[in-house]
Amino acid sequence: MIKNSLLIIVILLFIETVILYLAEYKQFKKYFSFLPHVFWIYFLPMLASTVGLIDSKSLVYQTIITNFLPASLVLLLLAVDIKSIMRLGRSALIMFFAGSFGIMVGTTIVFSLFKGWVGGDFWSGFGALSASWTGGSANMIAVKEAIGTPDTIFAPMVVVDTIVPYVWMGFLVAMSGAQALYDRWNRSDRVILDELAERISHVPSSHQQRLEIKSTVLLLVFAMVVSFGVQGLAPSFPTIKNVISATAWTIILVTLFGILLSFTPIRKIEQHGASRLGYFLLYFVLTAIGAKASLTNIGSIFILFMAGFLIVILHAGVLIFTARLIKAPMFLVAVASQANVGGVASTPIVAEIYQPGLASVGLLLAILGNICGTYLGILTSQICYFFR
Repeated sequence: MIKNSLLIIVILLFIETVILYLAEYKQFKKYFSFLPHVFWIYFLPMLASTVGLIDSKSLVYQTIITNFLPASLVLLLLAVDIKSIMRLGRSALIMFFAGSFGIMVGTTIVFSLFKGWVGGDFWSGFGALSASWTGGSANMIAVKEAIGTPDTIFAPMVVVDTIVPYVWMGFLVAMSGAQALYDRWNRSDRVILDELAERISHVPSSHQQRLEIKSTVLLLVFAMVVSFGVQGLAPSFPTIKNVISATAWTIILVTLFGILLSFTPIRKIEQHGASRLGYFLLYFVLTAIGAKASLTNIGSIFILFMAGFLIVILHAGVLIFTARLIKAPMFLVAVASQANVGGVASTPIVAEIYQPGLASVGLLLAILGNICGTYLGILTSQICYFFR
């Protein structure tokens, strides 16, 4: 068994780099169509620690998580364009937040129903899952650390978070042909689509440069300074046992700090690959989380799959009810759902399938999820804790 910290870091970086390379390589892309690269970045370190190749109890994992998670979050949030998101208008924003509300309510209800099978301790797992389904993987990892989700509980949730959204995306794509029928039933105001097309015509396209050694080093130094600064500031805020900890404050503050910086000229560093480096650091954190987990602790996975699908069904019900009230077209139902449950990579695809030319609407709503997902996930976690 490998216990040397430096060698463990090298192994984790090797796994991450190989998976990311293969995921971009044309001949291998099809193999990641169902189980995406994020899953393998988590699963392979978990497999390595389960079979005894690397020490699952090494202290280096927590060091990686503590320092690089805040750094990755600030780099990912720097590039958000809140002005463009707000420009989407009332209907799109209402539908997005209706979808988020559906996930929060659905998670709470389903946890209350299933806690007898999975155990009350799974409140933190459901909370972390809700962060992913109102935001994305970064939000799920952030909330996992903020509320202290045990690795034994987090591991099966990662599997659920991988499978359920892809099945749901397939369903949404399959339903795209029913738009006309749905909009007639719903008496949808399709003028909304023309308004969206006009509003996103003003969205500037981003041109991200390749990462270079000099810019990468400067970005990393900047991100680590922010990480250490926020970690130093967090303990000065009040903590409440089982409600909010210093770690939770770190995540909340770094998220807020990243959003605030997006309004400043500092956001221009995105042109030098800030979000690309942010994702690399985030995936490095994910390898460390995976290495701490074990394959021997996912016995409740099938029950959790049922719970996951039920959450999504309740979420869909809230969206359809809201769309009925405001006469939103099926396009917004599907895109708002995917922006919550799916994420930045898949939502523009769904948007383009439903209405060619409106992929940017999906992208902006998914980015809105990245902004809100951490806060909504922490709130949902606390509600689930109350019902444990």
